[in-house]
Amino acid sequence: MGIEIERKFLVVSDAWRGQVWKTLDMAQGYLNDSQAVASGAQHSSVRIRLEGDEARLNIKSRQIGASRQEFDYPLPVADAEALLALCVGPVLKKRRHFVRHQQHEWEIDEFFGDNAGLIVAEVELSAEDEAFALPEWVGGEVTHLLRYYNLNLTTRPFSVWSQAERAAEDANGESACSSSA
Repeated sequence: MGIEIERKFLVVSDAWRGQVWKTLDMAQGYLNDSQAVASGAQHSSVRIRLEGDEARLNIKSRQIGASRQEFDYPLPVADAEALLALCVGPVLKKRRHFVRHQQHEWEIDEFFGDNAGLIVAEVELSAEDEAFALPEWVGGEVTHLLRYYNLNLTTRPFSVWSQAERAAEDANGESACSSSA
């Protein structure tokens, strides 16, 4: 069983673009919907992803936060294309950019379609309390905000968010910003 430990942040400038060492176009969809997962009727999200010329089946537990169970398996591209046609809701389109910053690799997701304008940076860690340096182009942390989970972007895309939601404020109006962990 795999455990993914990942922190997610908003991107506040384009300074990262000059540091990109690899980029992949991605299309991903879900075989279950966000409401079933949020209600507890289902305990995981089931994702199909085309990433460049490869495809993957991914299952993540429904926990909110930095640590979740994750199972990830390669798929034949033709199978993934057929499964994407069976997905609930729209297929997300994004471009993933890879940037190294100090001891960590950051993945910057630039979304398209109904999620155009949303750019989120993620860093995978070996422990929840692992220290890491925040690049200057990273802003508020959104790890614990469900609306930033890709599964939720299929049913409530960035294009319909309020200004407060886009500023990473939670339901109490408190900023989700974080300093270096």
